[in-house]
Amino acid sequence: MSEMISPTENEEALYSICLLAAFTDGEKADGEREELRQIGESLLPPEFNAAAIYQRVLLRRTTIAAEAARLDAPEWKHLAYEMAVKVCEADGVTSPAEKEFLGNLARELGIAKTQAVEMITAGDEVVGAGIEEIAPAMLPSLPPSLPAAAEQKSEVNSLILKYSILNGALELLPETLSTMAIIPLQMKLVNSVGKQYGVSLDKRQLVEFLGAVGIGATSQVVEGFARKMIGGFAGKLSKQFLGKTAGSFAKKGVDQLTSSAFSFASTWAIGQLAQRYYANGRSWSGINAKETFQNLRSEAEPLHQKLLPQIQQQASTLNYGKVLAMLRGQP
Repeated sequence: MSEMISPTENEEALYSICLLAAFTDGEKADGEREELRQIGESLLPPEFNAAAIYQRVLLRRTTIAAEAARLDAPEWKHLAYEMAVKVCEADGVTSPAEKEFLGNLARELGIAKTQAVEMITAGDEVVGAGIEEIAPAMLPSLPPSLPAAAEQKSEVNSLILKYSILNGALELLPETLSTMAIIPLQMKLVNSVGKQYGVSLDKRQLVEFLGAVGIGATSQVVEGFARKMIGGFAGKLSKQFLGKTAGSFAKKGVDQLTSSAFSFASTWAIGQLAQRYYANGRSWSGINAKETFQNLRSEAEPLHQKLLPQIQQQASTLNYGKVLAMLRGQP
Protein backbone atom coordinates (compact mmCIF):
# COMPACT_ATOMS: atom_id res chain seq x y z
CA MET A 1 0.00 0.00 0.00
CA SER A 2 1.34 3.42 -0.91
CA GLU A 3 2.09 5.97 1.77
CA MET A 4 -0.59 8.58 2.40
CA ILE A 5 0.74 12.14 2.36
CA SER A 6 -1.22 14.85 4.13
CA PRO A 7 -2.70 17.43 1.77
CA THR A 8 -1.06 20.82 1.54
CA GLU A 9 -2.78 24.19 1.45
CA ASN A 10 -2.14 24.23 -2.28
CA GLU A 11 -3.86 20.91 -2.89
CA GLU A 12 -6.87 21.78 -0.75
CA ALA A 13 -7.20 25.09 -2.58
CA LEU A 14 -6.98 23.34 -5.96
CA TYR A 15 -9.77 20.96 -5.02
CA SER A 16 -11.87 23.80 -3.64
CA ILE A 17 -11.43 25.80 -6.85
CA CYS A 18 -12.48 22.74 -8.88
CA LEU A 19 -15.71 22.51 -6.90
CA LEU A 20 -16.31 26.25 -7.07
CA ALA A 21 -16.00 25.99 -10.85
CA ALA A 22 -18.30 22.96 -10.96
CA PHE A 23 -21.08 24.74 -9.08
CA THR A 24 -20.75 28.09 -10.85
CA ASP A 25 -23.56 27.68 -13.37
CA GLY A 26 -26.02 26.61 -10.67
CA GLU A 27 -27.51 23.95 -12.95
CA LYS A 28 -26.01 20.79 -11.50
CA ALA A 29 -28.67 18.16 -10.91
CA ASP A 30 -28.87 16.45 -7.53
CA GLY A 31 -27.41 13.29 -9.05
CA GLU A 32 -24.28 15.05 -10.28
CA ARG A 33 -23.88 16.94 -7.01
CA GLU A 34 -23.94 13.60 -5.22
CA GLU A 35 -21.43 12.24 -7.73
CA LEU A 36 -19.07 15.11 -6.99
CA ARG A 37 -19.42 14.52 -3.26
CA GLN A 38 -18.68 10.81 -3.60
CA ILE A 39 -15.64 11.43 -5.78
CA GLY A 40 -13.87 13.40 -3.07
CA GLU A 41 -14.86 11.10 -0.24
CA SER A 42 -13.95 7.88 -2.06
CA LEU A 43 -10.69 8.98 -3.69
CA LEU A 44 -9.07 11.37 -1.26
CA PRO A 45 -7.39 10.22 1.97
CA PRO A 46 -9.25 10.87 5.26
CA GLU A 47 -6.86 13.62 6.36
CA PHE A 48 -7.93 15.63 3.34
CA ASN A 49 -11.47 15.94 4.80
CA ALA A 50 -13.10 16.10 1.38
CA ALA A 51 -16.58 16.16 2.94
CA ALA A 52 -15.80 19.38 4.81
CA ILE A 53 -14.39 21.01 1.67
CA TYR A 54 -17.46 19.99 -0.31
CA GLN A 55 -19.81 21.44 2.30
CA ARG A 56 -17.78 24.65 2.56
CA VAL A 57 -18.05 25.20 -1.19
CA LEU A 58 -21.68 24.09 -1.54
CA LEU A 59 -22.81 26.34 1.32
CA ARG A 60 -20.76 29.29 -0.02
CA ARG A 61 -18.57 29.49 3.06
CA THR A 62 -15.52 30.19 0.92
CA THR A 63 -14.76 32.44 -2.04
CA ILE A 64 -12.57 32.63 -5.12
CA ALA A 65 -10.38 35.20 -3.38
CA ALA A 66 -9.97 33.07 -0.25
CA GLU A 67 -8.92 29.95 -2.14
CA ALA A 68 -6.68 31.80 -4.59
CA ALA A 69 -4.84 33.38 -1.65
CA ARG A 70 -3.87 29.92 -0.36
CA LEU A 71 -1.83 29.12 -3.48
CA ASP A 72 1.76 30.04 -2.82
CA ALA A 73 3.52 29.82 -6.20
CA PRO A 74 2.87 30.84 -9.83
CA GLU A 75 2.92 27.20 -10.92
CA TRP A 76 0.05 26.33 -8.57
CA LYS A 77 -1.92 29.38 -9.68
CA HIS A 78 -1.49 28.54 -13.36
CA LEU A 79 -2.55 24.94 -12.68
CA ALA A 80 -5.59 26.12 -10.71
CA TYR A 81 -6.73 28.24 -13.63
CA GLU A 82 -6.24 25.43 -16.15
CA MET A 83 -8.24 23.12 -13.90
CA ALA A 84 -11.07 25.64 -13.55
CA VAL A 85 -11.21 26.18 -17.31
CA LYS A 86 -11.51 22.45 -17.90
CA VAL A 87 -14.24 22.02 -15.30
CA CYS A 88 -16.26 24.93 -16.71
CA GLU A 89 -15.79 23.68 -20.26
CA ALA A 90 -16.62 20.03 -19.51
CA ASP A 91 -20.28 20.10 -20.52
CA GLY A 92 -19.97 22.60 -23.37
CA VAL A 93 -18.72 26.06 -24.25
CA THR A 94 -18.56 28.31 -21.18
CA SER A 95 -21.77 30.02 -20.08
CA PRO A 96 -21.88 33.73 -19.13
CA ALA A 97 -21.79 32.78 -15.43
CA GLU A 98 -18.78 30.55 -15.98
CA LYS A 99 -16.98 33.23 -17.99
CA GLU A 100 -17.55 35.69 -15.16
CA PHE A 101 -16.23 33.15 -12.68
CA LEU A 102 -13.11 32.53 -14.79
CA GLY A 103 -12.55 36.27 -15.18
CA ASN A 104 -12.72 36.80 -11.42
CA LEU A 105 -10.49 33.78 -10.81
CA ALA A 106 -7.88 35.02 -13.30
CA ARG A 107 -7.79 38.37 -11.55
CA GLU A 108 -7.38 36.83 -8.09
CA LEU A 109 -4.68 34.47 -9.34
CA GLY A 110 -2.81 37.18 -11.21
CA ILE A 111 -3.27 35.46 -14.58
CA ALA A 112 -2.81 37.94 -17.44
CA LYS A 113 -6.02 38.67 -19.31
CA THR A 114 -4.51 37.70 -22.67
CA GLN A 115 -3.31 34.37 -21.26
CA ALA A 116 -6.69 33.69 -19.67
CA VAL A 117 -8.50 34.39 -22.94
CA GLU A 118 -6.12 32.10 -24.83
CA MET A 119 -6.79 29.24 -22.41
CA ILE A 120 -10.57 29.65 -22.60
CA THR A 121 -10.43 29.86 -26.40
CA ALA A 122 -8.32 26.70 -26.54
CA GLY A 123 -10.83 24.92 -24.31
CA ASP A 124 -13.75 26.11 -26.46
CA GLU A 125 -12.03 24.68 -29.53
CA VAL A 126 -11.75 21.26 -27.92
CA VAL A 127 -15.23 20.93 -26.45
CA GLY A 128 -16.76 22.55 -29.52
CA ALA A 129 -15.41 19.82 -31.79
CA GLY A 130 -17.98 17.80 -33.67
CA ILE A 131 -18.99 14.24 -32.89
CA GLU A 132 -18.14 12.89 -36.34
CA GLU A 133 -15.96 9.83 -36.71
CA ILE A 134 -12.21 10.21 -36.86
CA ALA A 135 -10.68 9.01 -40.11
CA PRO A 136 -9.22 5.50 -39.55
CA ALA A 137 -5.78 6.65 -40.68
CA MET A 138 -5.69 9.18 -37.83
CA LEU A 139 -6.32 6.58 -35.12
CA PRO A 140 -3.52 4.58 -33.48
CA SER A 141 -2.42 1.40 -35.18
CA LEU A 142 -2.76 -1.80 -33.19
CA PRO A 143 0.23 -3.99 -32.32
CA PRO A 144 0.87 -6.74 -34.90
CA SER A 145 0.32 -9.36 -32.21
CA LEU A 146 -2.13 -8.37 -29.48
CA PRO A 147 -2.14 -10.04 -26.05
CA ALA A 148 -4.65 -12.86 -25.83
CA ALA A 149 -6.99 -10.77 -23.67
CA ALA A 150 -7.08 -8.02 -26.29
CA GLU A 151 -7.56 -10.14 -29.41
CA GLN A 152 -9.46 -8.31 -32.09
CA LYS A 153 -12.74 -10.13 -32.65
CA SER A 154 -14.53 -7.53 -34.74
CA GLU A 155 -14.15 -4.18 -36.40
CA VAL A 156 -16.02 -2.62 -33.48
CA ASN A 157 -13.63 -4.08 -30.90
CA SER A 158 -10.70 -2.81 -32.93
CA LEU A 159 -12.24 0.65 -32.98
CA ILE A 160 -12.82 0.60 -29.22
CA LEU A 161 -9.24 -0.44 -28.56
CA LYS A 162 -7.82 2.31 -30.78
CA TYR A 163 -9.81 5.03 -29.00
CA SER A 164 -8.80 3.58 -25.63
CA ILE A 165 -5.11 3.68 -26.55
CA LEU A 166 -5.51 7.26 -27.78
CA ASN A 167 -7.20 8.44 -24.56
CA GLY A 168 -4.66 6.61 -22.42
CA ALA A 169 -1.92 8.39 -24.35
CA LEU A 170 -3.49 11.83 -23.85
CA GLU A 171 -3.01 11.53 -20.10
CA LEU A 172 0.75 11.14 -20.63
CA LEU A 173 1.14 14.45 -22.49
CA PRO A 174 2.72 17.45 -20.74
CA GLU A 175 0.03 19.80 -22.10
CA THR A 176 -2.79 19.39 -19.61
CA LEU A 177 -5.30 21.02 -21.97
CA SER A 178 -4.93 17.95 -24.18
CA THR A 179 -6.82 15.89 -21.60
CA MET A 180 -9.92 18.00 -22.33
CA ALA A 181 -10.20 15.97 -25.53
CA ILE A 182 -10.95 12.74 -23.65
CA ILE A 183 -14.69 13.32 -23.23
CA PRO A 184 -15.21 14.56 -26.84
CA LEU A 185 -13.29 11.51 -28.04
CA GLN A 186 -15.46 9.22 -25.94
CA MET A 187 -18.52 10.80 -27.57
CA LYS A 188 -17.00 10.22 -31.01
CA LEU A 189 -16.40 6.59 -30.05
CA VAL A 190 -20.01 6.01 -28.98
CA ASN A 191 -21.21 7.64 -32.19
CA SER A 192 -18.77 5.58 -34.27
CA VAL A 193 -19.91 2.34 -32.63
CA GLY A 194 -23.50 3.36 -33.33
CA LYS A 195 -22.77 3.84 -37.00
CA GLN A 196 -21.55 0.24 -37.15
CA TYR A 197 -25.14 -0.63 -36.21
CA GLY A 198 -26.68 1.87 -38.63
CA VAL A 199 -27.49 4.44 -35.94
CA SER A 200 -26.35 8.05 -35.57
CA LEU A 201 -26.85 10.03 -32.34
CA ASP A 202 -26.69 13.78 -31.81
CA LYS A 203 -24.64 15.39 -29.05
CA ARG A 204 -27.56 15.59 -26.62
CA GLN A 205 -28.21 11.86 -27.00
CA LEU A 206 -24.53 11.10 -26.49
CA VAL A 207 -24.51 13.13 -23.26
CA GLU A 208 -27.59 11.17 -22.14
CA PHE A 209 -25.82 7.90 -22.95
CA LEU A 210 -22.84 8.84 -20.79
CA GLY A 211 -25.19 9.96 -18.04
CA ALA A 212 -26.96 6.61 -18.10
CA VAL A 213 -23.69 4.81 -17.34
CA GLY A 214 -22.93 7.24 -14.51
CA ILE A 215 -20.53 9.58 -16.28
CA GLY A 216 -21.37 13.25 -15.85
CA ALA A 217 -19.04 15.40 -17.94
CA THR A 218 -18.20 17.76 -15.08
CA SER A 219 -17.82 15.02 -12.48
CA GLN A 220 -15.57 13.01 -14.81
CA VAL A 221 -13.22 15.99 -15.12
CA VAL A 222 -13.21 16.61 -11.37
CA GLU A 223 -12.59 12.91 -10.76
CA GLY A 224 -9.62 13.04 -13.12
CA PHE A 225 -8.17 15.95 -11.20
CA ALA A 226 -8.72 14.25 -7.87
CA ARG A 227 -6.58 11.41 -9.15
CA LYS A 228 -4.06 13.23 -11.32
CA MET A 229 -3.44 16.60 -9.75
CA ILE A 230 -3.83 16.20 -6.01
CA GLY A 231 -0.60 14.49 -4.97
CA GLY A 232 0.25 12.06 -2.26
CA PHE A 233 -2.19 9.20 -2.56
CA ALA A 234 -2.80 6.13 -4.69
CA GLY A 235 -6.45 5.61 -3.75
CA LYS A 236 -8.82 2.79 -4.50
CA LEU A 237 -8.79 3.19 -8.25
CA SER A 238 -5.01 3.28 -8.45
CA LYS A 239 -4.86 -0.10 -6.75
CA GLN A 240 -7.74 -1.39 -8.86
CA PHE A 241 -6.12 -0.58 -12.19
CA LEU A 242 -2.38 -0.79 -11.51
CA GLY A 243 -2.08 -3.11 -8.52
CA LYS A 244 1.46 -3.20 -7.17
CA THR A 245 2.65 -0.88 -9.91
CA ALA A 246 0.58 1.96 -8.45
CA GLY A 247 2.69 2.18 -5.32
CA SER A 248 5.88 2.85 -7.23
CA PHE A 249 4.33 5.62 -9.29
CA ALA A 250 2.13 7.29 -6.64
CA LYS A 251 4.29 10.31 -5.88
CA LYS A 252 3.45 13.81 -4.84
CA GLY A 253 2.42 15.71 -7.95
CA VAL A 254 1.03 14.39 -11.22
CA ASP A 255 0.46 10.63 -11.34
CA GLN A 256 0.19 10.32 -15.10
CA LEU A 257 0.33 6.56 -15.27
CA THR A 258 -2.64 6.16 -12.95
CA SER A 259 -4.60 8.73 -14.98
CA SER A 260 -3.66 6.96 -18.20
CA ALA A 261 -4.95 3.67 -16.81
CA PHE A 262 -8.23 5.23 -15.74
CA SER A 263 -8.88 7.01 -19.05
CA PHE A 264 -7.94 3.91 -21.05
CA ALA A 265 -10.21 1.71 -18.95
CA SER A 266 -13.13 4.15 -18.94
CA THR A 267 -12.98 4.57 -22.71
CA TRP A 268 -12.78 0.81 -23.26
CA ALA A 269 -15.77 0.25 -20.94
CA ILE A 270 -17.81 2.98 -22.66
CA GLY A 271 -17.15 1.42 -26.05
CA GLN A 272 -18.01 -2.08 -24.92
CA LEU A 273 -21.19 -0.88 -23.23
CA ALA A 274 -22.15 1.10 -26.34
CA GLN A 275 -21.80 -2.08 -28.38
CA ARG A 276 -24.21 -3.90 -26.03
CA TYR A 277 -26.63 -0.96 -26.01
CA TYR A 278 -26.85 -0.80 -29.81
CA ALA A 279 -27.00 -4.57 -30.18
CA ASN A 280 -29.93 -4.46 -27.73
CA GLY A 281 -31.87 -2.15 -30.05
CA ARG A 282 -30.76 1.08 -28.34
CA SER A 283 -32.33 -0.15 -25.12
CA TRP A 284 -31.04 -0.59 -21.56
CA SER A 285 -33.58 -3.37 -21.00
CA GLY A 286 -31.87 -6.18 -19.10
CA ILE A 287 -28.67 -4.12 -18.73
CA ASN A 288 -27.65 -2.50 -15.46
CA ALA A 289 -25.68 0.27 -17.17
CA LYS A 290 -23.79 1.63 -14.18
CA GLU A 291 -22.87 -1.74 -12.71
CA THR A 292 -21.87 -3.13 -16.10
CA PHE A 293 -19.72 -0.08 -16.77
CA GLN A 294 -17.85 -0.55 -13.48
CA ASN A 295 -17.29 -4.23 -14.21
CA LEU A 296 -16.06 -3.54 -17.74
CA ARG A 297 -13.71 -0.87 -16.45
CA SER A 298 -12.17 -3.40 -14.08
CA GLU A 299 -11.74 -5.86 -16.94
CA ALA A 300 -9.59 -3.31 -18.77
CA GLU A 301 -6.83 -3.47 -16.12
CA PRO A 302 -4.72 -6.15 -17.81
CA LEU A 303 -5.17 -4.50 -21.20
CA HIS A 304 -3.65 -1.22 -20.05
CA GLN A 305 -0.70 -2.95 -18.45
CA LYS A 306 0.01 -5.09 -21.53
CA LEU A 307 -0.51 -2.28 -24.00
CA LEU A 308 1.38 0.38 -22.02
CA PRO A 309 4.34 0.42 -24.47
CA GLN A 310 1.90 1.05 -27.33
CA ILE A 311 0.20 3.81 -25.32
CA GLN A 312 3.53 5.45 -24.52
CA GLN A 313 4.61 5.25 -28.15
CA GLN A 314 1.34 6.89 -29.20
CA ALA A 315 1.87 9.69 -26.66
CA SER A 316 5.30 10.38 -28.17
CA THR A 317 3.64 11.24 -31.50
CA LEU A 318 1.05 13.66 -30.07
CA ASN A 319 0.88 17.27 -28.96
CA TYR A 320 -2.00 19.68 -28.35
CA GLY A 321 -2.04 20.87 -31.96
CA LYS A 322 -2.28 17.33 -33.33
CA VAL A 323 -5.04 16.46 -30.89
CA LEU A 324 -7.05 19.51 -31.92
CA ALA A 325 -6.55 18.68 -35.61
CA MET A 326 -7.76 15.15 -34.93
CA LEU A 327 -10.90 16.43 -33.22
CA ARG A 328 -11.58 18.63 -36.23
CA GLY A 329 -11.04 15.74 -38.58
CA GLN A 330 -8.00 17.34 -40.16
CA PRO A 331 -5.08 15.16 -41.30
